[in-house]
Amino acid sequence: MTYAVTDNCVGCKYTDCVSVCPVDCFYEGENMIVIHPDECIDCGVCEPECPADAIIADTEPGADKWVEINAKYAEIWPVITNAKDPLPDAPELDGKPNKYETIFSANPAA
Repeated sequence: MTYAVTDNCVGCKYTDCVSVCPVDCFYEGENMIVIHPDECIDCGVCEPECPADAIIADTEPGADKWVEINAKYAEIWPVITNAKDPLPDAPELDGKPNKYETIFSANPAA
């Protein structure tokens, strides 16, 4: 089993989860972070730390799509091991639907 970051991270990029991960399996894009599914040890400590509720277990309905997206970008984005400030628009974007389809950036973190 693994965890995956979902749509609600897009545009927010809270990194509270990164600071508790014991295996450094988070990778950072320009406006989202992802979990490398082959590195995640299924400890679950990241899930309750996400203020946007953007992390789900791969057993949740619809998780297959997110595991695939996380795997794809974890291979090309740099690892992130320390928490950073969220993106400036995070309060306004938190909870908005379809952010992956509308504002997602495939660019790595700058």
